[in-house]
Amino acid sequence: MTLKTILSAAVLTLAPTLALADGCGWEKKMNANQCADGQTFDTTSGTCVDQATS
Repeated sequence: MTLKTILSAAVLTLAPTLALADGCGWEKKMNANQCADGQTFDTTSGTCVDQATS
């Protein structure tokens, strides 16, 4: 086997692993659609907070 073939095989083997290291997107992330009625999504804390009424 040549060095080029070995390096190509290594890259193709490790590519999916390195891509998943950044996060596969299966984590549960809170967004505005998950807030209950009367709450809004606070982007700084990443949670739902009670909506201020005036």
